[in-house]
Amino acid sequence: MNNSRRSFLRKSAVALTAAAVFPRLALGGNTASDEIVTGLQLYSVRDAMKKDPLATLTQLAKMGYHNVEHAGYANRKFYGYTVPEFKKVLADLNMKMPCGHTVMRAEHWDDKQKDFTDEWKQTVDDAAEMGQHYVISPWLDESLRTDYDRLSAFLEIFNKSGELCQKSGMKFGYHNHDFEFGEKLKGKKIYDIIMEQTDPALVAQQLDIGNMYISGGRAAEVLKQYPGRFELIHVKDEIKVPGEEKYESTILGKGIIGTKEVIELGRKMGGTRYFIIEQESYQEQDPLACMDEDLKIMKQWGY
Repeated sequence: MNNSRRSFLRKSAVALTAAAVFPRLALGGNTASDEIVTGLQLYSVRDAMKKDPLATLTQLAKMGYHNVEHAGYANRKFYGYTVPEFKKVLADLNMKMPCGHTVMRAEHWDDKQKDFTDEWKQTVDDAAEMGQHYVISPWLDESLRTDYDRLSAFLEIFNKSGELCQKSGMKFGYHNHDFEFGEKLKGKKIYDIIMEQTDPALVAQQLDIGNMYISGGRAAEVLKQYPGRFELIHVKDEIKVPGEEKYESTILGKGIIGTKEVIELGRKMGGTRYFIIEQESYQEQDPLACMDEDLKIMKQWGY
C-alpha cells in the first residue's frame, strides 16, 4: 500500500471516529460506552508488588479495586506468576486485568522475515490468555526519536502490532510520557507524528494526563485536538517539586492538572472508557494509603 493511500485511510478512520463521537455528544451521552471502567496501574505500588504481590493485590481488592493494569511482565510471567497462576490470583480476588504495559522494542520486529519475533508474539498470546483487551507499549527508545524516517517506519510496526493483537480480539496501544510534547522532528511534535501515522482502528491511545505537563502538554487541549482518539486515560495529578523545575504526581484533586475536569472531557469527547489511576510519588505518605484515597476521590467524582 502506498503512503498516500495509507494516509487517506487513516484520515478517513479519524473522520469516522469523530463522526461517531459528536452525535453522542449532542445527546449528552458518553463516546464509547455507558460502562466506565476504573482501575489502578500497579506501578503505583511497585515496591509492594515486588515484595508481596498477593498481599498487595488483596489489600487493593479490599479497598474496592476491581481492575488493575500490570507493569510487571517478564519471561512469560506476571509478577513472578505464570499466566494460569496469575489468572487464578485475580479471579480469587474478583479482579480483572483489562490492560497492561509491556514495551515493544525495535528488536521485536524481524525486518528480514517481515514478522514479529517469537518473544513479541508470546507477549501478545499471554495478554490474550490473561483476558486483556489492550497490550500497551509505554515507551519509545531515544534512537527512534531522532530520525523522522526511522520513527515513521516504527509507527508502521505499531499498526502491524495492532493487526496482530486484533487476531486475538485485543488492541495494541501507546502510552505517552513527556518527550512526545517537547521534542520535534521536521517541525512537528513527536506526539502529533504518532497520532497522524497510527491507525486509530488498530492503535489505541492511552493519554497520561500528568507526564506531559513539564513539556508544555495540556491534556484538555490534546483531547480537543484529537476527539475520539483516547480509549484509555491515565488519571493523575501533579504538583511542582519545591526548588526544582520538575513535577511529581500526587493525590488526585490536590495538584494543578484539573484532573476532574480533564477526565470529564475524556468521557464526553475523548472516547474514553478506561480510567486508570496512577500515582508515582507520595509526598512521604504510604503508597497504599494514597491508592485508597485516590479511589475514594474517583468514586466521589462518579467513577
